[in-house]
Amino acid sequence: MNPELTPNTQATLLLTAPLIVGRRAEPAGLLAPREYNQLARVLQENEKEPADLLEPGDWFAAVAEPFGRDRLEALLGRGFLLSQAIERWRAATLWVISRADAVYPGRIRSLLKTQAPPVFYGCGDSALLEKGGLAVVGSRHVDDALREYTINIGALAADAGRPLISGAARGIDQSAMTGALQAGGESVGVMADSLERAALAPAHREPLHDGNLVLMSPYDPAAGFNVGHAMQRNKMIYALADAGLVVNSDHAKGGTWAGAIEQLEKFRFGPLFVRDTGGENKGCAALIRQGGIPWPEPSSATELEAAIESADAASVRYPEQETLPLFVHEK
Repeated sequence: MNPELTPNTQATLLLTAPLIVGRRAEPAGLLAPREYNQLARVLQENEKEPADLLEPGDWFAAVAEPFGRDRLEALLGRGFLLSQAIERWRAATLWVISRADAVYPGRIRSLLKTQAPPVFYGCGDSALLEKGGLAVVGSRHVDDALREYTINIGALAADAGRPLISGAARGIDQSAMTGALQAGGESVGVMADSLERAALAPAHREPLHDGNLVLMSPYDPAAGFNVGHAMQRNKMIYALADAGLVVNSDHAKGGTWAGAIEQLEKFRFGPLFVRDTGGENKGCAALIRQGGIPWPEPSSATELEAAIESADAASVRYPEQETLPLFVHEK
């Protein structure tokens, strides 16, 4: 992907991103996603784009008034800090895209709409983000038997030609992604933290170079772990996938549980399978009672495809909601 940031994306970063360089703390006053959505609508009403904020005219006062003119000017004045961040991202071979870019993940834009993050950071071939696949999620703490079971699921997805999508966390996530890559398949990791470190990890070098792996995050590449971030990225994992599978889960707590319940009761992007443990795992048993589809344990690519297609026919998609200005045509 071209590392050059479009003017619209530069403006979006200045307004919404912490631009972590060194030990600098996150600045005060960043626009929250809700505020950025509001600003995007105000800009559209005034026939402007985010890039126009970089060289504001007489119209700026009226556009900035709901957010505080001094606040927006301070954020937009972080040009030097942005240039430092860009150099850091380039050194880690990272790309950045915003909702203003045509290459922004279409599945996330169309399904999440108002909840679609203003920017994504990533490494690898972004074309993988449009291919769908099987999302596999579960606990960070697993034994060797469950790890091997999950590796086999990743390999099965690879045999079926479906990318394996997960959160790239240790345990179930990494096992599923490893299984897919070792079998010659493709994988997408939606990360909640430490993207920069993951992009430079020796284990990821070859699959990233070969175009079999893409790592992405809506959070600054240098950001550390944050429980809220880990919860929020769940919806993005499911939005990128044709179907999801919960391998194991705590009962009524934890990120896997929260993401699965959100998918079952609110988003319903596609079918959600749950490993049927016969009641051994209380979280999985409860998710099945909540509407999760018992995983049929396919043993071949053909059986996997049949399971997904059968379940997909009965799935309910995300309800219509207000769309956002796209700003995808650069001036």
